[in-house]
Amino acid sequence: MGIPTTHAGSLPRPLELTGLYARRAQGGHVDADALAAAGRAATDAIVARQVETGVTVGNNGEQQREGFFLYVQHRMSGFGGSWKRPGRRDVFRYPGLVREYETFLRVRAEAVSNMEPPMNLGAVRYVDRGPLEDECETFRRALERAGGGFGQPFMTAASPGIVVSAMKSGHYADRNAYLADVAEALRVEYEAIIRNGWLLQIDAPDLAMERHFLFADEPLRAFQDWVELVVGTLNGALANVPRERVRLHVCWGNYEGPHDMDVELRDVLPILLTADVGGLVLPFANPRHQHEVEELRRTPLAPDQYLVAGVIDTTTNYVEHPETVAERLERAARAVGDPARIQAGTDCGFDTSAGMGRVPEDVVWAKLRSMAEGARIASGRLGVE
Repeated sequence: MGIPTTHAGSLPRPLELTGLYARRAQGGHVDADALAAAGRAATDAIVARQVETGVTVGNNGEQQREGFFLYVQHRMSGFGGSWKRPGRRDVFRYPGLVREYETFLRVRAEAVSNMEPPMNLGAVRYVDRGPLEDECETFRRALERAGGGFGQPFMTAASPGIVVSAMKSGHYADRNAYLADVAEALRVEYEAIIRNGWLLQIDAPDLAMERHFLFADEPLRAFQDWVELVVGTLNGALANVPRERVRLHVCWGNYEGPHDMDVELRDVLPILLTADVGGLVLPFANPRHQHEVEELRRTPLAPDQYLVAGVIDTTTNYVEHPETVAERLERAARAVGDPARIQAGTDCGFDTSAGMGRVPEDVVWAKLRSMAEGARIASGRLGVE
């Protein structure tokens, strides 16, 4: 089998499906049956394509969601309207880059933005399990059609921290109470994914990215306190979930930007390691954070934990050479201390909200094929069978 190959969750959606999501997000009428049918068809296709490409720990590509956290508004009470998130502080320092982003957004009229999400306007409760049940059943059938699909399937769910960070509350006076209610609602998804026999991936960019978003004007300690609060709350929501069945994805934001205001991994890694999870999914392919894989020597994983090392950058159209992938995996294996405890992954998703991915679909699959080949090379060198 060798080193497992996986990715961070979202994969390109077909143009028709993206258009439906964008129309709905912009307040237009969308036929619910047509949207459901397009999402199911896209899931079938994305599972088969991953298997063909060499992904061994794969998912449904988030095809039945318009965004990695935006989907909660259709399953939980308390969300509506919209607001504009404070922008990326690192980008604002470079006026030329701001203009480039503005140009990019103008040509992406049919896309769903994470930067103008709904607000929280009322008490959060999980009120509609229908979309979740349909998503799980659709994935199950897609796996069956693909002949079993993967060595290990996974499904993603949002961290309570990203929902609270990104979906500003006009209802809760206390952020802690908002976080607690969101976590309790998300518990429904966490436990449903485990009941289906899949791995659960918690998507928690808030545990790094929010340092230069929500906490940009506050001291580092205030941000670390937030990370501790979210991890503690998350552990409570995972109380009924076996630790070894969960992996936690943390990143600094899935965008091509300077990232020169990102929090250092060393400032949050000790807190991340208090999460009751079996694996960490961390980005080590991009040029800002490649070196930080070495932090795992100084602050090691627990003996029962593994690392999904980002060896593919999801924001550029360079197709990483398999030898580059292999070298990155070998470095990760040395840092962790055991090649059997690493997996090859991507830095983040390729389409975290519908239509906003910067990498065209054909390049995405070329990158994933290169990742599979690089994992094969590294497996031979490291003796992973």
